[in-house]
Amino acid sequence: MLKRIVFAVIILFTGLSIAQNGTTSPYSFFGAGELKFKGTAENRAMGGMSIFSDSIHLNLQNPAGLANLRLVNFTAAGSYKYVNQQTEAESQNATATTLDYLAIGIPMGKFSASFGVLPLTAVGYKLESETDSSITQYTGTGGLNKVFLSFAYKVTPKFNLGVEANYNFGNIERKTLISQDDIQFGTREFVKTDLLGFNFTFGAEYKTMVSEGLELTASTNYSPATKFTIKGYREIASILISPSGAIIPVDIREENLENVEITFPSQITVGAGIGSPKRWFIGAQYTNFKNSNFNDPELNFGTVQFIDAHKYRIGGFFIPRYNSFTSYWERVVYRAGFRYEGNGVNVKGEDINEYGISFGVGLPIGKLFSNINVGFELGSRGTTAKGLVKENFFNTFISLSLNDRWFEKRYID
Repeated sequence: MLKRIVFAVIILFTGLSIAQNGTTSPYSFFGAGELKFKGTAENRAMGGMSIFSDSIHLNLQNPAGLANLRLVNFTAAGSYKYVNQQTEAESQNATATTLDYLAIGIPMGKFSASFGVLPLTAVGYKLESETDSSITQYTGTGGLNKVFLSFAYKVTPKFNLGVEANYNFGNIERKTLISQDDIQFGTREFVKTDLLGFNFTFGAEYKTMVSEGLELTASTNYSPATKFTIKGYREIASILISPSGAIIPVDIREENLENVEITFPSQITVGAGIGSPKRWFIGAQYTNFKNSNFNDPELNFGTVQFIDAHKYRIGGFFIPRYNSFTSYWERVVYRAGFRYEGNGVNVKGEDINEYGISFGVGLPIGKLFSNINVGFELGSRGTTAKGLVKENFFNTFISLSLNDRWFEKRYID
């Protein structure tokens, strides 16, 4: 049954992930777009914290956590985002629905492996700048996706190592339209770029009992900086805009973009937590994203300074009684968390920061500890100072985490 479900969801995800936009944020204007959360719905409900890993869930942020897996696990998730975007003068609402990830993990004794696909960045904006004599419109769509293959090894009963190889791909389309009152012709610039690149993530995890009922967990993961190759073209055209709004190109010139590279920043995460196995856990983690090293010769439009991003997360979970036979709600996992992070950009002297408060539940289904995970997040990003945009958002996300036993010897069929 699990194999049939996996195949059906893979077909669905493959068809929809290419077409989805994933964001409506004006801050996806900068760089290669808005950096998407890389983690499960279970992590996200705990403020995005990824320190904890167990035998029945995948850990998509630290490949070392994969070594704890004891059952074949398939997981997929989607989310819905409602956001209110406001400036000092106006306000508007927007929504976005996305498929967040699809992955499968397979334990093989001391070794474990997983593979899957998830979005890396998303571009989706529509902006307008108006002066006394001109109007400039900016639109952008697209983003990057990631296909990954992870391996983990349980070096000792307390210590795991892991490595993840990623193939990143996608395309971004950006259009700028300029019209002026005293000039007959306007200008349209269209840039389409395809991006390709490989990168790796290395992880380590350590667990030990510090007393009869308390377990300490510490983990770290590191992704070195990597280069993305850009191929595409730029089209610049003189245009006429008819009274009905139709755009009529008059003169078109094209330029191929070849042998262009951008540097995607390195990232390191460290964290620690303590808890009672199969009962409760609380932890905190810190991530440094070296966005100041980001170079972007073709994709960056407008004046912006890339800065290092610092991300802080705290969260945990509680299970009243995981093996209860009398009460379903005692077997439910209750999760909550908080995060505060920088987005790695400074616009007009203002750092674009973000915070969120999240909570969720893991609902047991079927056999072998499979579950449905539902979560919610309230948060805010940006500021209305200096003509910028503040986004107040509400996220709803849901995932399936399905477990099965494969490669078993059956003596009776």
